[in-house]
Amino acid sequence: MNDQPQSRRERLRAQTSGEIKEIALKLMADGGPDAISLRAIAREMGMTAGAIYSYFPTRDDLVSTLIGDVYREVVGRAEAARDEVPESDPGGRIIAWGQAVREWAVANPEGFRLIYGDPVPGYRAPEDGPGKEAELRACTGLTGLVAAAWPAARSTRTARPDGRAYDWTEFDPGLVGHVRELFPDLPPAALALTLRVWGRMHGLMALEIYGHLSPLINDPATVFRDEMRDLVASLGLAS
Repeated sequence: MNDQPQSRRERLRAQTSGEIKEIALKLMADGGPDAISLRAIAREMGMTAGAIYSYFPTRDDLVSTLIGDVYREVVGRAEAARDEVPESDPGGRIIAWGQAVREWAVANPEGFRLIYGDPVPGYRAPEDGPGKEAELRACTGLTGLVAAAWPAARSTRTARPDGRAYDWTEFDPGLVGHVRELFPDLPPAALALTLRVWGRMHGLMALEIYGHLSPLINDPATVFRDEMRDLVASLGLAS
C-alpha cells in the first residue's frame, strides 16, 4: 500500500479529471448520452481539446471511466446497506439492497441512465473495462441474495409456471460460468430467479428516473418499498 502523499501536480490532475467527469455527466443529463463530447467539455472548462485529450485520449475512454466510477459507487452503497442487515434475515438484506440502489438512483439519475438506461451512441465497452469488475460485483451480490433466499423459495421456483425446467443453456455462458464458480450448488432456476428479482427492483426505478411515476403518485418511495416487501413475501421470506 502506497502511503506517499500526492504531489501538487497529482492533486491538480485528479481535480481536473474529476471536473471533466462531472461535466460529462451534466452534459448527459441536459442533452442525453449523445451530448458527451470531449470538445464540448473542453469548451465548458475553458481548455483546449488537446489538453482534454491528455486526460482521456478518446470519448470512449472517458465513458468507460465514468461507467466504472458510477458502477463502483452504486454497488458499494448496495453492499454496505446489505451488510448492515444480519445474514439471518435474507429478506431484509434484499430490501436493503433494493432501497440503497433506488436512493442512489434518485440522487444520481444521470448515473443510473449511464449504466442502466440509454446507451451512448457508438460506444462499445471494452471486455476488461473499468465497469466490468463492478458489474460482476453487482451480479455476485444479487445472486448471493437469491442464494440465501433459495432454501425458502425453491419449493415454488424450481420450474416455470408451465412446469418446464430451466436449463443452463438458456443463459449467457459467461454469466453461467461466473455464477457456477461462486455458487456451485445453485440450479438454473435460481439464476432465472435472480434475473427476475433484478427486474422487479429496477423496473420501478426506471419508471421513476424517466419521469413516468411522478405524475401518478406523490410518493414513489412508498410504491417501491411495497414492491420490495411483496417481492420478499413471494420468496417465502419475512421482512
